[in-house]
Formats: sequence, structure tokens, C-alpha cells
Amino acid sequence: MPVQQRRRGRIPGWLRGVIWAVVAIAVISTASYSTGVAALTSSNTASTALRLALPILLCALGGLWAERAGVVNIGLEGMMILGTWGAAWGSYNGGVWAGLIAAIVFGALGGLLHAVATVTFNVNHIVSGVAINLLGLGVTKYLANLIFAPISGNPRQSPVVPKFDTYSATFLSDWLGDLEKQQRVGISDVAGILRGLVTEVAPLTMLAIILVPVSFWILWKTRFGLRLRSCGENPVAAESLGVNVYLHKYVAVIISGAFAGMGGASLVLLRGGADYLENQTNGRGYIGLAAMIFGNWRPGGLLGGAALFGYADGLQLAGGGEAVLALLYGAVILVAVIVVVQLFRRQWIAAGLGVVGAGVLYAIYWANDTLPSDLIPYTAHFVTLIVLAVASQRLRPPKADGQPYRRGED
Repeated sequence: MPVQQRRRGRIPGWLRGVIWAVVAIAVISTASYSTGVAALTSSNTASTALRLALPILLCALGGLWAERAGVVNIGLEGMMILGTWGAAWGSYNGGVWAGLIAAIVFGALGGLLHAVATVTFNVNHIVSGVAINLLGLGVTKYLANLIFAPISGNPRQSPVVPKFDTYSATFLSDWLGDLEKQQRVGISDVAGILRGLVTEVAPLTMLAIILVPVSFWILWKTRFGLRLRSCGENPVAAESLGVNVYLHKYVAVIISGAFAGMGGASLVLLRGGADYLENQTNGRGYIGLAAMIFGNWRPGGLLGGAALFGYADGLQLAGGGEAVLALLYGAVILVAVIVVVQLFRRQWIAAGLGVVGAGVLYAIYWANDTLPSDLIPYTAHFVTLIVLAVASQRLRPPKADGQPYRRGED
């Protein structure tokens, strides 16, 4: 009975996500008001953040599918690189939807190669993933030189390719725009963020967001998903119950590559982004992997991680060093809230460390008017490192994640 009571008293995961979203908006709204930096909650920042969060979200979903089946997919970056080239090639020759399909196919081929190496030949997952990353970079460089260079005159970029059209909720966007211009504390901040999320949205954006609940439903609510996750928890037990472990691992890793390829397509086919460029992904595959880890191998959690990293990346583009410094002030407020919570829980050491961390962050904020321009482009990377360091204590990966498996072995 006490166990049942504790379970009933637990806050549902979706509600925790809503609470954290409200807290995050309250923090950046307070920081925007306190620092006078409107870019923290502007519609332009929110729109840019949404576009930049998509490749991270799709790569995180790809990592989720692979690792829930027990395969570590460090090769997400290479599969995304393959997707960028496939998107540009397909879009140039057949339009945006052909580009999206080509990106999915190229990413899935990268996933298939990773599955052959790790599942069939039992190659170390990290070694195979690094090889996929190097292979993706080399293959796309060769293909770009072979196919794009005669057309664009530059072996490092594609010719101009078609982009997805965008759509806006016109009435809602106009109303939210009026509220944003009024500069009311809290209300205008929320209006600016919401306006950025409903203005000039591409079909690929909507598809990527829909894939989050779809992935949750498949992996947690279907028989196929239960079998796939059992391969990542205890493949020997799954095999004893008649589950084709090899098949499920193959399917999961191929889907993982397809999602990463879609992430590459989002860099090429969305308005505001560039056409295909060499090294275009800029480590977003690794950040997607970090978002998945931050989300504790859960779809809702990785959505929050992708939103966080996309926001940090979008803020540095929309607001520059002054806005990033204001975000640092918001981090001080958030750490202060966490310290209060830790004090109520009587976790004295964690609270003490939080006070020290808040003091360091505030000292950096106080001592600078802006951040060095050389550091600003790496805002999302710094946020990734900090978030993973903070979240590392509560992580629970699949038990057999990354472990070798041979059919018939104990």
C-alpha cells in the first residue's frame, strides 16, 4: 500500500514538463525585465530557436530509438551530414519533398551500415559511430565535388535549392504581435514566445514535433515497442521469449539514421537556413545525443533538451553577446530557485554548491558588458556541457545499452 500511495503521489511526466516550461518562461521573463534585453523573449528569437532546435530534436529522437534497442549511436553526426547532402541533391532535382525523402534514405543508409557493424559483426559501438562520422564527411565531400562543383562552381556548397513554404496562424500571430509590442511584464514575454512558434512554420517543423508523441506511443504503448525496448534492457531474456533481437536492433538503428537524415534536411530545406555547405552540421549530431541523455532516454525529456539547446543557439544569433550575457543572469535566477528547493529538502551540500555556482555566474555577469565575439557562436555547446554535468546524477540509460550481444549466448 505505501508503494501504491507513493506512485499515486508522483507528478506525471507530462505535468512535470509543463511545470518546467512555466518556470523557464518565468525565469527568462524576469531576466528580460531586469536586464532590459527584450531579445530574450522576442518572437524573432523564438522563431530562430524553433528552426535551430529541429535538427537537434530529430537527432535526439534518432538516438532514442537506437539506444532503447541497446545500440549506442555516436554516428548521428555522420548520418546527419549524409542527410544534408541528400536533401540538397534531392531538392535540386525533384523539389523539397524529394529532398526530404532523399535525406531520410541517405541517413537510413548510414544507420544500416552502423547496424551491420555493431549488430552483425559486434564491432564496438563507439568505434563504429566514429567511423560513420568520418565516412559521412568523406562521402559527402566526394559527392559534392563530383556533382555540385560543376553546377555551383564551388565543391563545398550546392547550388540554390528550393525550400519549404511556411505558414502562419495569421489572426493569432497578429494578436500576439500587438501584445508583444505593448511591453507588459510577463504578458508580452509569453506573447513574443508564442508568436515565434506560430509564425512562418514549415511542414517539416510540424512533422518533427508530431514525431515526438508518435515515438512515445510506438515505443511505450505497442507490442513492437515493448519488444524493441526489451532488446536494450535484457536481450538474452527477450530472445528466450521469442523476440528476434537482431531484427529489432536493425529496425531501430535504421530508423535512428532516418531521423538523423531528417535533421540534416532541416538545415538545408528550411527558410532562413543555408543551402548545403561542407561542415554545415557544426556538431549538432553530438548536441542531439546530449539532448537525449539530458532527457533521460525519454521523448518528452529530449524535447525539453532540444528546446533548451535550440534556444541558446537561436539567442546568440538573434541577440548577440548582450543577450547571451542576459541569459547568464537568468541562469543565476534559476540556480537561486533550485537552491531554495534544496534547502527545503535539507540537502545542504547541493544547496551550498548551488550558492557557489550562482555566485560565479553572477560575478561573470557583473564584470562584463558583453561576451567576447569569439565565444558567442559556441553558446549552445557551453550550455550542453553545463546541463550534462548537472543532469548526470539522475540518469538511467537502458541496462544493455552498448553491450555486445550474440544470439544464443548467456
